[in-house]
Amino acid sequence: MTQPMNETPEPANPAVETPVPPAAAPTPAGAPAAPAKKQKKEDSFPVFLVKLVLIVAIFRSFFFSPFNIPSESMLPRLENGDYLLAAKWPYGFSKYSLPFSVPLLPKRIFASQPNRGDVVIFKAPPGNDVDYIKRVIGVPGDTVQMIGGVLHLNGKAVPKVKVADFVIKVSANTECISPDFAVTEADGTQTCHYPQFQETLPGGKTYNVLDLGYRPQDDTPPVVVPEGRLFLMGDNRDNSMDSRFPAIEGGGIGLVPQDNLVGRATIVMWSTDGSANWFLPWTWFTALRWNRIGGMF
Repeated sequence: MTQPMNETPEPANPAVETPVPPAAAPTPAGAPAAPAKKQKKEDSFPVFLVKLVLIVAIFRSFFFSPFNIPSESMLPRLENGDYLLAAKWPYGFSKYSLPFSVPLLPKRIFASQPNRGDVVIFKAPPGNDVDYIKRVIGVPGDTVQMIGGVLHLNGKAVPKVKVADFVIKVSANTECISPDFAVTEADGTQTCHYPQFQETLPGGKTYNVLDLGYRPQDDTPPVVVPEGRLFLMGDNRDNSMDSRFPAIEGGGIGLVPQDNLVGRATIVMWSTDGSANWFLPWTWFTALRWNRIGGMF
């Protein structure tokens, strides 16, 4: 027969007793009570937001800051639609290093002079409120002159060698400067072909420039760069308002004060031909110019 189940089971080992934890010792009369453990206080959303803004502001002011290229004055090195990172520390820091040019720094600190050939971002004179990007051509003490479209530094012609034409596809961001440079490729693609040359500055810095034919700015008087100033030029020599022109709002920039420097171009992190549509996600990728991403300076 099956043994019936007991309603109240017997303990498994009645000889073993369950230990009882000792009672806490009483606090002596007059002794202070032990302090309660403080719980970590979580930041409110406004406090978190303020901290985030401060971190971003510090990073953009003293380390790296993004910039976009809105024109073709630096072709062939930079194209309209490129997005790059600029290093903020190489030339020191001034109020122009800070967001909105907040005047917290009365003068440039940790100042360092750029090298010829550096691609720099700066606040363009005379307004000092718009970011421009150009190449450093003349530093203090240099004499800069254009003669027949050839750059001269300190009385000597900078070597200029013809290379293959620069070819760029026509897109929402790019149109040929004139019909003379427009070409229809065999597959029907519309492109622009620009005469391209290689320049080599004293010290060995080499880069390519465009020369679209004779322009008035191909012949200039000699200019001596004074202390604290820079002579800057665009690589697209015939489509750049730079130090060859006097500083006029929306025009030339004259000799740029070194205090106006914002940073040095370091890497292209993004590039688009302008054909992307926010409402068509696949165009975010088809508009990318993949071959330009990661380009260094």
